[in-house]
Amino acid sequence: MSFKHIERVFQEPNSSFFLFGPRGTGKSTLVKKNNQDALLIDLLEPDIRNSFAANPDDLIKIVLSQPDGQTIIIDEVQKIPDLLSVVHLLIEKKRGWRFILTGSSVRRLKRQGVDLLGGRALKKTMHPFMACELKKLFNLDDALKYGLLPIRFASEDPLTRLQSYIGLYMEEEIKAEGLIRNYELFPRFLQAISFSHGSVLSTTNISRDCYVKRTTVNEWVSILEDMLVCYRLPIFSQRAKRKLSVRSKFYLFDVGVYRALRPQHARDGGRDMEGVALEGLVAQHLVAWRDYSKSRNDVYFWRTRSGVEVDFVVYGELGFWAIEVKNTERIRPEDLRSLITFTGDYPEAKALFLYRGKERLLIDGILCMPCEEFLRGVVPDKPLDIAFLTKNI
Repeated sequence: MSFKHIERVFQEPNSSFFLFGPRGTGKSTLVKKNNQDALLIDLLEPDIRNSFAANPDDLIKIVLSQPDGQTIIIDEVQKIPDLLSVVHLLIEKKRGWRFILTGSSVRRLKRQGVDLLGGRALKKTMHPFMACELKKLFNLDDALKYGLLPIRFASEDPLTRLQSYIGLYMEEEIKAEGLIRNYELFPRFLQAISFSHGSVLSTTNISRDCYVKRTTVNEWVSILEDMLVCYRLPIFSQRAKRKLSVRSKFYLFDVGVYRALRPQHARDGGRDMEGVALEGLVAQHLVAWRDYSKSRNDVYFWRTRSGVEVDFVVYGELGFWAIEVKNTERIRPEDLRSLITFTGDYPEAKALFLYRGKERLLIDGILCMPCEEFLRGVVPDKPLDIAFLTKNI
């Protein structure tokens, strides 16, 4: 397994940077592996955290004792936001010290108005594994069940490991940080919002299911976003020729976390869950591809007020694609209608249809390919359809 697409940031030896990402994505492992001679300050250690909380300026004394050009890692920097002003001061001394600051939440940083070093450090985001990183270890069926967090690969019982992750991190850490009141209702909220994975987010419905105010739901969703465990895709509206929906689409950051959170009952349509999981797996690959690529690209979705929807629209320097995902082994004419509608409005866009079949096809100008093949071909800095275009149809 490899983190090669995020490891490129370590190839800029004089650049300080933030490395954000949910807990369990491997940030600490990565920075330690690539900076074995660095000075490590681990704010997850209670004694170290308490010491710096009482005296943030102690960091000055520690760093001044280091040689010029030394790399200093501050792990989980959001635990002590006051350290950022000290780091800013030390960077201004121009002694060549390089700071690597990891974080699994931006909540406290935003709340205290921290400016992330005034642009003097790069900002990178780390995601679960991509199929192209796992190579032969990538298995689509396993990915749909357990996701692609590194922590699940180290467990013989990945589902139990994911449930522990939710209990210890997504619930208990929020409680420990004192981020919410009415904590006893929060686990119910997490279950309720799992039904919104891959859907337009309705905080009114979640509010009703959780017996809390809509304003509270909005605040809790904001907390999850700041903890980097979910994100929303905006509507693609450039040069719109139709009346469009205005609400964003919601995804949890990893399909394994979705499956561990989502209650399942006998009446649930298993295939419906599989379809949502498949779409979510594509979403997390597209978001990782966007964040790891050097060029600027954005990920959207498209939905008209009449209900015509395209799962993903990718627009940027590497290209313009409309992507529809279906958990089906056979392609029916109606499966392609939303892509045909979109490309009627945007003829310059390339349409991709991803499905569970095994053949690569060209139907009505739409490139149709197996979803697994597509995921393996999603490589940062390369066009999304490179895996299709490099083989004969």
